[in-house]
Amino acid sequence: MARLISNTGPAGDVLAGRCPQCHEGRLFAGPVRFRARCERCGLDFAQFNVGDGPAAFLILIVGALLVIGAVWLDAALEPAWWVHLVWLPLGLGLTLGGLRLAKGWLLGAEYRNAAHEGRLVQ
Repeated sequence: MARLISNTGPAGDVLAGRCPQCHEGRLFAGPVRFRARCERCGLDFAQFNVGDGPAAFLILIVGALLVIGAVWLDAALEPAWWVHLVWLPLGLGLTLGGLRLAKGWLLGAEYRNAAHEGRLVQ
């Protein structure tokens, strides 16, 4: 069966949490925290400025999906109030899982495009 995402490409690296340079070392030290450097090739992950962009963008997307889901569920089924508590763990799971993917993707994109801090030319 053909794979939708290659294990060796950028998307495969992000999904597996691998180093964008050597494709073998691990990218994350925790659920969403980067390692200081790759244990295989020594690439310094601190040189990349991922920042809070993925978190802010992801929270907006997940929040919109959860609100749409909650409004639809309430309008269609009119469940008891406690049924809506399902949105809390769902939102947390989507945010943390998506944050790991978004941060890994952004770091990989910065590596592939050789992105650096902007400087004024004098």
